[in-house]
Amino acid sequence: KDKHGMATYNDSENVRHVRTTAYSHMENEKGCHGLKSAGGTKLQYTNTVRSAAADWSVYPMGTKFKIKGLPYVYEVNDYGSALVGTNTVDLFKPNLKTMRKWGTRKVELTVIEWGSYEKSRKLLKGRTRYKHCRSMYNGIVRKMDSGKVTDLGKKSTNSM
Repeated sequence: KDKHGMATYNDSENVRHVRTTAYSHMENEKGCHGLKSAGGTKLQYTNTVRSAAADWSVYPMGTKFKIKGLPYVYEVNDYGSALVGTNTVDLFKPNLKTMRKWGTRKVELTVIEWGSYEKSRKLLKGRTRYKHCRSMYNGIVRKMDSGKVTDLGKKSTNSM
């Protein structure tokens, strides 16, 4: 279990019960780059695709998932220091009102496509002077060295 008491999973497990929180570019947090994600893309909040942040050693950049009961596909293209070492997924919201309305929720999440540990590792390698980036980088390297990494970018067999 992680520090929030949530279960940890192997990469082969695509259905997960996770803790979710919400964030907005309007929070003006240190290190926040407006509508730009840590992956360098624009944060998304459309009727079909929405951005999410996670520990990239748990959900590598590019991971796509759905939340049971919601019609959107979420894509992990961001991270946050508070997410490192947890299975928490932070969902991007376009404003503070929507962010606060979401709050913290436990949800059932289904990974429909895994992102790339290799791309995540390469991007984080140049950011290891920051403790949270170093932690994610080292977690990815450990997974890659141990052979625990699944087929990258492979669609889940239980896609929705």
